[in-house]
Amino acid sequence: MTVPSATVVPDERVSARRGRRAARHRERPPAGSSRTAGYFFVALYVVLLLALGVAPAIYAIALALSAPGGIGFAHFVNTFNFFEFAPAFEHVFEFEGIWLVSQTFFVVTLALMVHTLARRVSTTFRFIFYLPGAMAGAASAIVWLFMFTPSGSPWAFILHAFHYQVLSNTVAPGNLPIIFAIMAFFTGAGGWIVIMYGALNNIPQELIEAAEIDGSNAFQTALRIKIPLIRKWIVYMLVLAFAAGSQLFVEPQILGVATNGEVPAQWSPNQLAYNLAFQLDRFNDAAAVSVDLLVIGLVVAVILVWRGKLFGVD
Repeated sequence: MTVPSATVVPDERVSARRGRRAARHRERPPAGSSRTAGYFFVALYVVLLLALGVAPAIYAIALALSAPGGIGFAHFVNTFNFFEFAPAFEHVFEFEGIWLVSQTFFVVTLALMVHTLARRVSTTFRFIFYLPGAMAGAASAIVWLFMFTPSGSPWAFILHAFHYQVLSNTVAPGNLPIIFAIMAFFTGAGGWIVIMYGALNNIPQELIEAAEIDGSNAFQTALRIKIPLIRKWIVYMLVLAFAAGSQLFVEPQILGVATNGEVPAQWSPNQLAYNLAFQLDRFNDAAAVSVDLLVIGLVVAVILVWRGKLFGVD
């Protein structure tokens, strides 16, 4: 009778298998530690969101809907009939249109250029893009106040070419949306260039090399490969940029003070709400304006997220 012999595994294979198991065991974090850390960071965000975002929004909605007889829309009607309500929203929508289009074009273009020339562009040079974003809104407004003053600006020759002799000429009402768009672009574009550059670095190099082998030049690769793959980041930028732009306040406020009223005190909806609350003592009407901004921001965000498939799975 023949007894089947047991399969003998070479010592080398056994050792390799044990080594792989030991390596996986060393790399695996302690059970539950990563999940606990995740819950901790999410909890911090949720607390801040509830305290600084949700609670003030609920309070503003309650103020806006409060009426002598209970709940009503009287404050929304009051602000809608206010003679400066429509111009304020028109101003900010015009500013948003100029800013978002220019920011999207230049941010994506510059990020693509930096990514294409990554080997020839130093890390220090890439960091320079981020520097303007380090300035707060008030500091940026003061710097640009100097830049737009024809008598002392380093770009005085450009301002003089447009026949601007004093600051009040530069900040004429028709120029304000473009001026605020320029200020917002140089303040926020650098940070987004860095973010877009990081998103481009996540594109597999094999995909780009395959496109180059197929005869695709740099422009075709950017248009057909890179931009579609960072589409969600572009949508994300538009959502946050629109929300930030709709709350424009510091820049027109500082320019208005510096020019002795050349910029109206209610130029933007945020300024209008501020004046209603702290100049006219109409807190409920100011809350109504803030709720209008909230609703507009949410609607635009939903449209961008839906049309841009921000949370879709590729």
